Amino acid sequence: MAVMAQMQERIDAVSVVDRALNRLADADRAGLYRTIFSRRDVRSQFVPDDVPVDVLARVLTAAHHAPSVGLMQPWNFILIRDATRRARVRDLFTAANAEAAALHPGARGAAYRALKLEGIRDCPINVCITCNHDRLGPHVLGRSHIRETDIYSTVCAVQNFWLAARAEGLGVGWVSIVDPEKLAGELGLPNYVTAVAYLCVGYVSTFLTEPELQRAGWEKRLAASQTVKFEGWDNNARGRTDDFERELTTALDALRTDFPASHLAQDDGATEEF
Repeated sequence: MAVMAQMQERIDAVSVVDRALNRLADADRAGLYRTIFSRRDVRSQFVPDDVPVDVLARVLTAAHHAPSVGLMQPWNFILIRDATRRARVRDLFTAANAEAAALHPGARGAAYRALKLEGIRDCPINVCITCNHDRLGPHVLGRSHIRETDIYSTVCAVQNFWLAARAEGLGVGWVSIVDPEKLAGELGLPNYVTAVAYLCVGYVSTFLTEPELQRAGWEKRLAASQTVKFEGWDNNARGRTDDFERELTTALDALRTDFPASHLAQDDGATEEF
């Protein structure tokens, strides 16, 4: 028994050392969390300053290092600077937005129409991130049963792009209110390529201290504990919880405000509300 206890102590010691070695330095972790918590979907705060080539190159490189099914790397990045083309894309948005607004009657519709939902012409560059469904051919490792994993992979590239842009001080706004077929026609996409994300990119006057839709009273962020389920979809059907589930739920609720705020303290002492 003594030998077994000593062996377990050595295993535990190795585990502690391994975790410490693989964890980012405190400042790096703080920077990562701050980037995540301060990322915003930007619509109204763009300034016209050009994005330097070296900055854009770093952001694109980070996006390109996203995970992908079977190392498929199905993404491409279409950079759109031409004002005339961007004006045509904005016309596509305007038409689609009118259709979307009609889905919200009464006061909700008035609130919808008051929202600014794009910055296509306000920023210096638009980036359309696409998915090439045929990259690497018809049989890609890991895609045999869930074909949509190429789209999911491309969305990972979108997220990498967004977070790297935030770290560089760039705002990003995702324009999703647009007819995808008309956008594909405007950009000349072949039929095996899908436009996944049309992004407005540029420097901003400020990053809002909370999501713009939350500030406008349109929606609010759920508590993380509301999104976590255990062992299946219906938590209530199991009729029981264990210490792990209770402790994790308590920890999530405790972090809801303090964890983001601790990484988002501003110079003037203001913090973000989540």
